[in-house]
Amino acid sequence: MYDERLAGFSRERLDGRPVPDDLRVLLVAQWEGRTEFARLLHLEFFEAGEVHPLLDTSYLSEKELADPEMQAVNAGAAEMAQYVKLVAKGGKGWVGYWLHPDEPADRPWHLIELDTEFTFWAMAGLTLTEGTAAERASCQDEPDERIAFTQLATELGALGLPLSTQDYDALDETEYTVDPEQLMEELIEAEREKHGLR
Repeated sequence: MYDERLAGFSRERLDGRPVPDDLRVLLVAQWEGRTEFARLLHLEFFEAGEVHPLLDTSYLSEKELADPEMQAVNAGAAEMAQYVKLVAKGGKGWVGYWLHPDEPADRPWHLIELDTEFTFWAMAGLTLTEGTAAERASCQDEPDERIAFTQLATELGALGLPLSTQDYDALDETEYTVDPEQLMEELIEAEREKHGLR
């Protein structure tokens, strides 16, 4: 029923890669107007045509857009958008996947969060649902995030979206092979050099 819409989302947000199973469930729930997952995870998935946050310069004035330093930052950010596949608003700003080609292909996609200051954050977990639930665990009424995560995992499982673990301490925290923050700095520095700013 949603195959064409999922294919469009994949083309626009994931460069045509298969949509992960949990993301498929979450997207269909949003499209059907079911709010149970959004309530638990505080995610709002991008609609067709929404600009990738790393490519969005609409908030900049003409003067800022003409500034060579800002041009270098924007060009570096545009390069990063090749690897940072953001799919939803949530967390500290936006969440998605880190798909740099040097990351191992034999493991689930790394999760990534981008805040409104354009700082990248790693997320624990093997799926977007796990990573977001781990983030949300620190924002619950339950002060112990381990207990809060188990409660969220139980609720998500009851809704048909089981996690690979209900144990907060067992969440996958494999480090990136390529550090996003460092790469962003390198890309901006390379653009600064092109603009004669070194």
